[in-house]
Amino acid sequence: MIDISRIRAITLDLDDTLWPIWPTIHRAEAALNQWLAEHAPATAVFSEQADLKKALREEINARHADKAHDLSFLRLEAIRALLQKAGDPEHLAESAFEVFFAERQKVDLYADALPALSFWHQRYPLVALSNGNADVHRVGIGHFFHASVSAKSLGVAKPDERIFWAGAEAAGVAPHEVLHIGDDAHADCWGALQAGMQVAWINRENHEWRYGDMRPQMEVTDLHTLCGHWPDYNIKGR
Repeated sequence: MIDISRIRAITLDLDDTLWPIWPTIHRAEAALNQWLAEHAPATAVFSEQADLKKALREEINARHADKAHDLSFLRLEAIRALLQKAGDPEHLAESAFEVFFAERQKVDLYADALPALSFWHQRYPLVALSNGNADVHRVGIGHFFHASVSAKSLGVAKPDERIFWAGAEAAGVAPHEVLHIGDDAHADCWGALQAGMQVAWINRENHEWRYGDMRPQMEVTDLHTLCGHWPDYNIKGR
């Protein structure tokens, strides 16, 4: 059970905690493919070949292993490699990426996200803590957050303890005074536990815990249930 009396700040994962990520990515890739069809038709044809795209992405990821924390860079370089292979102008990569990136910010929030953000925002500094490349301001929820720490901005990704410590520092508190909330058992929960934080696991898909005896202080299937552990949470806010 989480100790609410110890909490002075909350760090919060984004993808698959506040919104489902894969529908967003699929829409962004569809928008990218449509743009390529108009501006780089040969690349658009290649882009429909899943095996080719996968091989190129794996090649890019291996070549730039030092950039594993920077998903935007890897996506841009994968687009550039696809253009090159198709014989289209490589300078189109930046424009193509911007089409993808803009669509990537158009998320469909879970129904429990806004009530939870509003509730916690009134009580604690909230810090977004993400391995992904969502921008909370472009998504439209930036006003809830005191700060945002990303793997790209810091140079390390969850579950590295340093990104959790950076989140606590951004909130102006010690790690043991932070509640981290996230969906990924390893990257979010195990990492935050190792960093000395309390953890609430948002386990919407009822996954099994596979990381030993040290478990999250709380496991719930949605944010409403988590907020319900605060005595003053108004469930009618749904």
